[in-house]
Amino acid sequence: MTAVQVLPERQGTATPLLRLVGVTKTLRGQQEPRTILSGVDLTLHSGESIAVLGRSGSGKSTLLSLIGLFDRADGGQYMLGERDITRLPERRAAALRSSEFGFVFQRFFLLKHLTAAQNVAMAMVNGQGWLPRRKRRARALAALDQMGIAHLAKHKPPRLSGGEQQRVAIARALVRDPKILLADEPTGALDTDTGNLVVEALRAATDRGCGLVLVTHDHDHAAKMQRVFQLDHGVLSEVAR
Repeated sequence: MTAVQVLPERQGTATPLLRLVGVTKTLRGQQEPRTILSGVDLTLHSGESIAVLGRSGSGKSTLLSLIGLFDRADGGQYMLGERDITRLPERRAAALRSSEFGFVFQRFFLLKHLTAAQNVAMAMVNGQGWLPRRKRRARALAALDQMGIAHLAKHKPPRLSGGEQQRVAIARALVRDPKILLADEPTGALDTDTGNLVVEALRAATDRGCGLVLVTHDHDHAAKMQRVFQLDHGVLSEVAR
């Protein structure tokens, strides 16, 4: 393994989608403080896919939460495009989460009483301004079609397999055209073949210019990303390939 470096020349002179520099995070509770992230550097460009590997409890999900603005670092700098958002107020962070990011988790978080199309369309209720219902439905169907499951648009989650539900969740994340897609162990509840389909669907999103950060414990899934990192004892290192 080699230490991570910030290398903007990998994508020419284009401004990165995001750039973490020297990010630190320590958990403080009843026990001794525990360092989760120690001087993490990470750069993501448009159309780039990154995998983050690490054992359970290594801080992978914490890193993703920091990137997605659900949590805040104790130190370091966070640049989103050309904006320094290191100390962004929560109200503005929530607006950025809605407008800039798409999220995919191990659990699907689909509303069981809504159809697949309605679940995807719900993502456009907030953060996209006001869209007529017809336009929301059209965009939802297009997103489902990108995932290869437009024929399931009228099905509710209980009638869908785990892989189908996860692809609905990915469509929901992509329907707002996010600049950055964050996926936290999205195949953990799926069998191998279905997990491979889901990872390929995520990777395909980068073909449309989206940047992808995939947190996983699966080395085969990680290998499908353009760059692979290992998080160990708070230190993020790029894996030589």
